[in-house]
Amino acid sequence: MKILVRGTNWIGDAVMSIPALRELRRSFPEAHITLHTRAWAEGIFRDAEYIDDILAFEESGSNFRTMLRQAKELRKRRFDLAVLFPNSYRSAAIVRLAGIPRRFGYSKEGRGMLLTDALRVPEWKDKRHEVYYYLNIVEAVKAAYGVSGGEAIEPELSLGVSDARIEEARSLFSSFGLRGEGPLIALGPGSTNSMAKRWPAERFAQLADALVNDTGASVAVLGSKQETDVAAEVAAHANAPIIDLAGKTDLAQVTAILKMADLFVSNDMGLAHIAAAVGTPTIVIFGPTNPVTTRPFSPTSLVMREPVECSPCMLRECPIDHRCMTRVSVESVLENAIKILNSRTS
Repeated sequence: MKILVRGTNWIGDAVMSIPALRELRRSFPEAHITLHTRAWAEGIFRDAEYIDDILAFEESGSNFRTMLRQAKELRKRRFDLAVLFPNSYRSAAIVRLAGIPRRFGYSKEGRGMLLTDALRVPEWKDKRHEVYYYLNIVEAVKAAYGVSGGEAIEPELSLGVSDARIEEARSLFSSFGLRGEGPLIALGPGSTNSMAKRWPAERFAQLADALVNDTGASVAVLGSKQETDVAAEVAAHANAPIIDLAGKTDLAQVTAILKMADLFVSNDMGLAHIAAAVGTPTIVIFGPTNPVTTRPFSPTSLVMREPVECSPCMLRECPIDHRCMTRVSVESVLENAIKILNSRTS
């Protein structure tokens, strides 16, 4: 059987879909599983053993001609089954146009008629972690094909990184003057889809200064091209030397860098999910969003937040004083960071 999985549209969601992909592979060990995803996601799934290949595409507009082009490519590959992780009408229309006989996904955005197996959004959607939302689709596929459920186990969200990619990351750091002494700490001060999720840049800078002074750490700032402004702001406020890699690496390189790091401190952003998935201790500062559903799904991840009456609001811009984020102090984050670093050396 040839299975097509339409991947998600955001980095964090891509990582949170890993347990579902693993369960699909476990349930259909002989199937050929293709991940149809945006080109940037290849950097996350390059070394994944639970898929057979990646069919990447560049999102170049939402017009019908683009959809037909993607559908034509899929039709040539003669897939038997499509599993849709996104909720969009577009993703369902493409696999319908591709003539894939069996199509599973949630019945949202009026797309139920395009799916052969349209699933109702579970009542627990806003009360359980997002990994279970994707796993629920795979469970529906298993039920339809008569695959037994197996023992209930904790979803596995680990992400492998090859030795070759680690060496490439080391070489990259050397080219930027990394000393190689003390722990390596990465910071993620951005978030491309919400300004409200950002802890103030000057606090990231203060944290970097304190960590360098207290531990002799090397500090790198990571982020996309859309986050170069906040990365530069952190570097400008810091007294300690900071390696600013925002916008200078692709996702495959960032994934390897996060694997190398001894600690990652960030806002609620996609890179936090990657860091946790590769096993790096991660401190994530939450404010307007809900950690119950979207925290990094890993025991190596620590959520820090200060409960306020208006959080989680899920707004992208704070209409008042951003109290959910500004009440998280540098001292409290530093204390937890030191504890984590000490535990790794003891």
